[in-house]
Amino acid sequence: MNVIAEINERPEYDDELQLIADYALSFDTPSPAALSTARYCLMDTLGCGLLALRFPECTKHLGPLVEGTQVPFGSRVPGTSLRLDPVKAAWDIGATIRWLDYNDTWLAAEWGHPSDNLGGILAVADHLSQKRVAQGDAPLTMRDVLHAMIMAHEIQGVLALENSFNRVGLDHVLLVKVASTAVVAKLMGATREQLLAALSHAWVDGQSLRTYRHAPNAGSRKSWAAGDATSRAVRLADMALRGEMGIPSALSAPQWGFYDVSFSHSNKDLSLKPEAERRLRFQREFGCYVMENILFKIAFPAEFHAQTACEAAVLLHAQVKERLADIERIVVTTHDSALRIISKTGPLANPADRDHCLQYMTAVPLIFGTLTAEHYEDSFHAAHPLIDVLRDKMVVEEDSGYSADYHDPQKRSIANAVQVFFSDGSSTDKVAVEYPIGHQRRREEGMPLLVEKFERHLATRFPASRCEIINRLCNDQEALEATSVDQFMTLWMI
Repeated sequence: MNVIAEINERPEYDDELQLIADYALSFDTPSPAALSTARYCLMDTLGCGLLALRFPECTKHLGPLVEGTQVPFGSRVPGTSLRLDPVKAAWDIGATIRWLDYNDTWLAAEWGHPSDNLGGILAVADHLSQKRVAQGDAPLTMRDVLHAMIMAHEIQGVLALENSFNRVGLDHVLLVKVASTAVVAKLMGATREQLLAALSHAWVDGQSLRTYRHAPNAGSRKSWAAGDATSRAVRLADMALRGEMGIPSALSAPQWGFYDVSFSHSNKDLSLKPEAERRLRFQREFGCYVMENILFKIAFPAEFHAQTACEAAVLLHAQVKERLADIERIVVTTHDSALRIISKTGPLANPADRDHCLQYMTAVPLIFGTLTAEHYEDSFHAAHPLIDVLRDKMVVEEDSGYSADYHDPQKRSIANAVQVFFSDGSSTDKVAVEYPIGHQRRREEGMPLLVEKFERHLATRFPASRCEIINRLCNDQEALEATSVDQFMTLWMI
């Protein structure tokens, strides 16, 4: 048998890695709109983290691995008294941010929540800023944090535009790991070679499967997976800055690289397609497009593809609340992505299962006129069997026009419609909502409500005097940008 030796000529870094690295190292001119939106995103994301601290299933994961560990210049976890090493702090901040499925969203070929990257960004920035002050150097400011957020949003979001990782079974937190790695390495002062090395390890790392987001395995891992990813990014960046060698063809190496191992197969056997179609595609150059167009979850803590269905159900609540026993069927008209991700029948095993069920998220506001995080809890579900009665009466249908508008880059709608039919032959109107309140097309309407949401979440954790200080700072763009990270984080401690 003839054995052909591998050619051991070390290549240049993959072009895709170089593109990401060069953007992270050189971008320094965000638009005013991106900076303003990043401030709102910071407020909303931290507020979501505070609300999650009310839920023991989240808080049981927080804190040092060894009780009582003391960390010099430890990174703070907002809403707690914890000071942790940056890797664990990134995990904890990221987990609280994502726990209730209430932070921002990006929808394209791949889905995700770019503010998940704030876990790594804040943990690293807080630690570095404290250390700089102790050494007599200028601290990092919140402007640095906002810049990092804009870049992380852009990397994750642009990679998501035309590259569907879910279709090969991978979870979108892969993109959190990649984006966080790039921006935290930049914050840590990485050279180009170090940043490339860190990025290469982010792609070579074992990647999360989407198993825990779908029936019959949907569960709480989806609430901490992004925290895990942004935490891993901090670890990889730290290793690269310590001199760990990179893996230049992490993406493109034949047989062993990410493309051949993880990105070239699916039910449609993409491995049969030309190589060019199995590589990452970039629809646009990196800039600040994603932050400018990010989707906010304002009205409901619910998977984003259901936001407009929830809104339609709230609008119908007054018409149906006295006739719930007379409902014969409920028709939910939706788009293809919602069908693939959250249309679900049968028993729902846990809160994470329920907040990824289109039918559950429609039934609750039809009955109660609202949808909150508490509505997913086991005790609430057990106390209200009518929810499952209505779920069983639902018919979910795709509207091809809704699906086309969802994928249209000029529209990016997330449309749903709900219509209720009664046993006497009467029915409600078909209530359709194309764009949720958090959509860029409803920004003017949404931002005051986003601020109200933030204020509510602050009040769950802090006294009124502290809420007023934080609120005043976060609503002043110039003052916020000039504030040092360590001063900002001190405000969020208890």
